[in-house]
Amino acid sequence: MASIAGADMKTRLQTWLPKLVLSPSLALMLVFVYAFIAFSVYLSFTDSRLLPSYGWIGLENYTKLWRLSHWETSLKNMGIFALLYISICTALGLTLAIFLDQKIRGEGLLRPIYLYPMALSFIVTGTAWKWFLDPGIGLENVIQGWGWEGFEFRWIKDRSLAIYTIVLAAVWQTSGFVMAMFLAGLRGIDNEILKAAQMDGASNWSLYRRIVIPQLRPAFLSAFVILSHLAIKTFDLVIAMTGGGPGRATELPATFMYSYTFSRNQMGIGSASATIMLITIASIMVPYLYSELRENH
Repeated sequence: MASIAGADMKTRLQTWLPKLVLSPSLALMLVFVYAFIAFSVYLSFTDSRLLPSYGWIGLENYTKLWRLSHWETSLKNMGIFALLYISICTALGLTLAIFLDQKIRGEGLLRPIYLYPMALSFIVTGTAWKWFLDPGIGLENVIQGWGWEGFEFRWIKDRSLAIYTIVLAAVWQTSGFVMAMFLAGLRGIDNEILKAAQMDGASNWSLYRRIVIPQLRPAFLSAFVILSHLAIKTFDLVIAMTGGGPGRATELPATFMYSYTFSRNQMGIGSASATIMLITIASIMVPYLYSELRENH
């Protein structure tokens, strides 16, 4: 009986110990993540300005938000940034993954080099690219110092081109991570299928187009979800590189939200913009998570 009771106690301990260990973290996450998200959504329906207020005004903040030209500008910039960022990262990541999948020499050295930028914070990346692109101290200054006096590279100062400098920095930061995702997918493909196709006379182009790329669908979907999420919430990279300028040429929804909440003392409008960002991210994440859970069951 004693042995049975001891075994029963051990089983209960094994069942409850993980829950006890994780419960403080879960409680903190519920309070400091989900509770504050709910509070921000609530503030978007109030007349909050410098400080939170509880005067209910319904959808008035959302109406004002969609009438603001600044918000429209941030959405246009987001469209340009997200389209280029996602497409270039995906194409570059896939190309690098295919390159490394050829079992080339030095793969063990190249893979960490490609992944290294992801280990840096976006603030560090933004600061480094700001120095590199600044005409006074960066690439233009160096090239002119070598004797090419007519060389100019002032994208970061040009309103029509500044958004593309944000794309450059973001692609440099993230493409290695996307490469790792595709490389894992490539290494998971059954080699017997590839060998059979090669024996049937399939060219390398046909092999990738008809067999390899279709089997990378989960990697493509995961990359799209992650890159979309990063694009929508991009903030620190913009702040470090351009501060949203010149003018509002690189303002994105995240920088708009910060500006209206903490600089313009329009907390209600800032919360409304944050809520729209949340809904946009959720509209991407929820279907993805649903499909993943459905496949696992």
